[in-house]
Amino acid sequence: MSAMTVNTIRFGEISYDDNDLLFFPRGIPAFENNHKWILAGSDDSAIKWLQNVEDGSLALPVTSPDAVRPDYNARIPDDELKLIGTTNPSELALLIVVSVPEGAPWNMTANLRAPILINLATHKAVQVIALNEEYPIKHMIFPDDVREKMKAKARKGGNA
Repeated sequence: MSAMTVNTIRFGEISYDDNDLLFFPRGIPAFENNHKWILAGSDDSAIKWLQNVEDGSLALPVTSPDAVRPDYNARIPDDELKLIGTTNPSELALLIVVSVPEGAPWNMTANLRAPILINLATHKAVQVIALNEEYPIKHMIFPDDVREKMKAKARKGGNA
């Protein structure tokens, strides 16, 4: 197993090996031609970055659904589970994509409707549409009172 590197816009040069790679057989919606990704970012941060190794400018912020909604329980279509090769919950991990509007981090949202499903044994991954219609594509991460405090702090010149 040889170490490889990718030069990224966000993190500079990152070294990784085959064990770090997540393989998306059909890419990610809007990035269908990008199949190889790694998780990057600070170990102590709830938000990680799904960094593409084929295009160093492409990275998506992701987090565990539990960080946003502890009762999250996505119902995944069986054919999606078959695509990554397991139906065993202990072999699966879920991530959700986070959207952070530039200049307005208080309006950060999480896509609860389309989680990323990872087979921990094979590192195959796929973004799926959960069968739970109650889960929105843009779930506000911060409660209204926290968002208002963050906006007020930003107006006063503090960091949001």
